[in-house]
Amino acid sequence: MTDWHGCLRKMQTELSDTVRYTLTAGGEEHCVNDWLGQSLQLKFAGAIHCVACDRLTKKSFNQGYCFPCLRKLAACDSCIVSPEKCHLAEGTCREPDWAETHCQVPHIVYLSNTSSVKVGITRETQLPTRWIDQGATQAKPIARVATRHYSGLLEVLCAKEVGDRTAWQTMLKGNGAPQDLEQIRQQLMSSCEHGIADLTLNYGAASFEFLEDADETWIDYPVLSWPEKVKAHNFDKQASVEGTLMGIKGQYLMLDTGVLNIRKFGGYEVEIKVAA
Repeated sequence: MTDWHGCLRKMQTELSDTVRYTLTAGGEEHCVNDWLGQSLQLKFAGAIHCVACDRLTKKSFNQGYCFPCLRKLAACDSCIVSPEKCHLAEGTCREPDWAETHCQVPHIVYLSNTSSVKVGITRETQLPTRWIDQGATQAKPIARVATRHYSGLLEVLCAKEVGDRTAWQTMLKGNGAPQDLEQIRQQLMSSCEHGIADLTLNYGAASFEFLEDADETWIDYPVLSWPEKVKAHNFDKQASVEGTLMGIKGQYLMLDTGVLNIRKFGGYEVEIKVAA
């Protein structure tokens, strides 16, 4: 039996033949892949620390923030979820300096195969991490865009054709059938031709670089077996989560008793026990 104690943070990932997951707990890094097939217990110790300011909070918001940080940080503003609503140019951004380094930088618009084919966006520096966190098995960049705002506008346009959501329960039941992302990209560019022309006219052609020959990435996750039914564990309702670790996908630990979204419970102080 091995024990650790600390506050949860999003698992770090490394793309290789099979994704490698690292969890930091108690000031130590642990390769979660090594826990596959072993008995795992995570027990909520009752304290939640904000992932931004570290203050104690009775309730966590937006994957680990306290309420004051939720209200004041640009990272928690609604335009992060809906970047087409960016209001930096209006002078009402919560943190203009933060926006300059996180939003006013090149973003990638991509197609991915999660529970189905979807369109998504991320900072160029966040690839392939973003794809892994979403549980994608395939991904292909389709455009490089000057800012987050512009990428959001293009995403909204493309989402009318392919969607922009992941059905997380379906994603955790197994890998979807392989898709021809290049063919879908070509169809998407054709069907969105007029909308794309309007975007480049309004915001400048130099702001949108459409990628015709970007490499496609295939991602394999460490999974021993897939659940037939997906039940989510929740520390707010059940302090102790136990089971045999059967797989890891996205930011989910897949136990034989249910799945646990590690990112959702960022800042939660937990005790972790692993036994062969």
